[in-house]
Amino acid sequence: MQSLEQFCRSAERPAMAIHQRDPGLAAAMKAAGMPELIDDEGLVRTGKGEAMLIGMALAAMTGRRYLGYVDADNYVPGAVNEYCKAYAAGLHLASADSPYSMVRISWHSKPKMRDGRLFFSRRGRSSEVTNMFLNRLVAEYSGFGTEVIATGNAGEHALSLELGMRMRLAGGFAVEPFEYVELFEQFGGVLPADSAQALPHSVPVLQIETRNPHFHDNKGEDHVKGMRMQALNVLYHSPVALPAVREAILEFMVSEGALAPGQEPPRERIYPPVGSLAFDTFLDALSSEATSFRQVGRVLVSVDRHPVD
Repeated sequence: MQSLEQFCRSAERPAMAIHQRDPGLAAAMKAAGMPELIDDEGLVRTGKGEAMLIGMALAAMTGRRYLGYVDADNYVPGAVNEYCKAYAAGLHLASADSPYSMVRISWHSKPKMRDGRLFFSRRGRSSEVTNMFLNRLVAEYSGFGTEVIATGNAGEHALSLELGMRMRLAGGFAVEPFEYVELFEQFGGVLPADSAQALPHSVPVLQIETRNPHFHDNKGEDHVKGMRMQALNVLYHSPVALPAVREAILEFMVSEGALAPGQEPPRERIYPPVGSLAFDTFLDALSSEATSFRQVGRVLVSVDRHPVD
């Protein structure tokens, strides 16, 4: 918190902060209409997707138009600055065509230590698998092989709140690949019209490759395997996944030892859109019950959001 306060003073920018496991935050989320987010201990569930949902709720509560995410485990000093410039450029370009837009970062490289030397890999071990199956999904509809999706696991991404407020989010590490699945389901035009949302505009998704590498700790093979299995779980259970895609996912999971023959992948948690929250109730409960809730600099809160139909 002290580092955040020092940054805000130096940059003359405001900020908000809250702890994901603050009991007051759980109470606020429950009161505002999202009890699905609460675990058996009465706290917000641990997980990346859950943290991102909280961040979106705070951004929406302050009347922001755009929201950007950056993973906290990147050791390259110039990376965040570059991400923010890419977000701004991409969202500006997309806004000419639609208020519903997303920018996803494709890392230039993801270095790893091998035999005491840095090896600049083009893709992460989880990203290769996630991208492969998302592209397989697209190819089944188009009839052409493709590598159009390069950001299935893009922790660094930004979107307009007009879009974000209408999207469901998945829990844990399924959150980023599920954003693609959600876009295909809700706005892709491949499901029956009565099961998807009708938008007056298209939804541009810009993928921008960075110059800075993404360099972080090696969290081990189990972590990587868990990430890619969560991604494949949400894709397998999506109604847009055609039989050939589901079969390929099952074969891969069995070959990886994640499933026994005849088993089905588990379902990931999928949360309602943030736009369904009662933001006035959320703010009241947050202010009165969340002891870790901090606003740094000028007052940020400006609740004028209404639930999305």
